[in-house]
Amino acid sequence: MAARYLDLHVLQDIPPSCLNRGEEGEPKSFIYGNVQRPMVSSQSLRRAQRTDLEDLLDEPATRTRMLPPRVAAALRKRGWPTELATYAAAQIPRSATTKGMPANAARDGRTDAMIYAPAATLIDDFADLCEHHRPALEKAHDTLAAKEAAPAKKTTTAKKTTAAKNSKAEAPPTVLPPAAVIDLLTARTATINLFGRFLAGLPEAHVSGAVQTAPAWTTHQGDLQPDYFTAVDDWAEPGDASAGHLDTAYLTAGVFYRYTSINITELLHNTGGDADQTRTLLALFTEVVLTSLPQAKKNSTAPFTLPDTVHYAVRDRRPVSLAPAFHHPVKADRSGGHLSPSRTALSTYAGTLNRLLGTGLLLASGYTTTTDTDLDHLGTRHPSFETLITAAVQATEQMPPA
Repeated sequence: MAARYLDLHVLQDIPPSCLNRGEEGEPKSFIYGNVQRPMVSSQSLRRAQRTDLEDLLDEPATRTRMLPPRVAAALRKRGWPTELATYAAAQIPRSATTKGMPANAARDGRTDAMIYAPAATLIDDFADLCEHHRPALEKAHDTLAAKEAAPAKKTTTAKKTTAAKNSKAEAPPTVLPPAAVIDLLTARTATINLFGRFLAGLPEAHVSGAVQTAPAWTTHQGDLQPDYFTAVDDWAEPGDASAGHLDTAYLTAGVFYRYTSINITELLHNTGGDADQTRTLLALFTEVVLTSLPQAKKNSTAPFTLPDTVHYAVRDRRPVSLAPAFHHPVKADRSGGHLSPSRTALSTYAGTLNRLLGTGLLLASGYTTTTDTDLDHLGTRHPSFETLITAAVQATEQMPPA
C-alpha cells in the first residue's frame, strides 16, 4: 500500500555564521546550478533536531561505542574488582549476537559499531543485569583466568592445526542471557522511531527511519567570507604591540532552503499503530524542524533566526522536493535581498509541479510567511507556525494503515 508523507519546505535567512564545518574547519559548500552554495549537511541538521526533541520530551537516547567501558566503570563504583568488571562488561557485546558484536579489547572493550539506545537508565540496567548474574560471571572469569595461566601443552603439528581451526570456529562462552541483553539494546525512544536505527549483526534492533532530510543550501550563489580576528592578552607586558592570538575564520550567510520529509505510514508502524502518539510526535518534530539549528560557533556568531517562509504538503505515494526551484540561483531584487525572489521561486515551482503531477495525491498544503504578499501556489495561508503545525497534523488524521 502507498505510503503517506508530510513534506516540509523552509526558507530561512541566516546571517554570518559557520553552522557546519568541514575537515579544514571552514563552512561546508558545494556546487549546484554551476555556482558555489554554502551548505549545512543533513547529518548536522538531524543531530540538532534529535537532541532538541529529546530535550523537549526529556527522553534522551545515545549513539555510542562506549557502552562496555561505561558499564565496567559503573560496576567498579559498585565495588567490583577491575578485572571482573571489565570481563562482565565485555559480555554485553558477546551476548548480543550468536558470534558476538565485534569489540576492541585494546580500547577498553568499546564496540566497533555504534549502539543507539535509550540513555536514561541504559548503564544502570546493564549493571543491574551483571549484578544479577555475578556468580556465573565470577565462575566464568575464574575459569578463563586459570586457563590462561596454565602452561601450554606440547602438541604435534597436526593437533596444533586442528586446535587453531577449532579456536577460530568457537566463540567465547556466553554468560549473560542473550534475550535480556537484546531487550535492552532494542528498546526505543521517540527519536529512534523517527530517525530509525541499524545495528550490524543484530536485526532485532533494526528500525526503518521515518524521516528523510536533505542538506540545506543557499538559494543563491554564496562565497566564504574571511573574518580576521584577534584576542587581546589582558596581561601583556608594557610595550607589547601584538595581540595574544590572531587568526582568520570563514563565515557564510544567505537564504537557505531546507527540506524534510516524514513518512507518516512508517512512523505509525514504528509506534506500533498508535495514531495519537504518531500525531504527537509529528507535531513536536515539525516544531523542532522549524526552530532547530546546528550550534557550531554559536558563541561568536549567534545566528538564532527563525524561518522566513514555511510550506507543508501532505502527499500519498511519494514525497516531492522543491529543490529544482533554485537550480538557477536566484538574483537579488532591487533592494538587494534574496528573500523575496526566493519566495517567488518556491511558489512558482510548486505551481509548476502541481500542473505536471496534478493534485490527486496532494491531500493538503499550506504555508506561513513574514511577508504580506500571498504566495499563490503554496496552499492555505496560516498566520503562525502554531496554526500551520496544527493544520498539517490535522491533514494527516485519516491515517494510512500501519
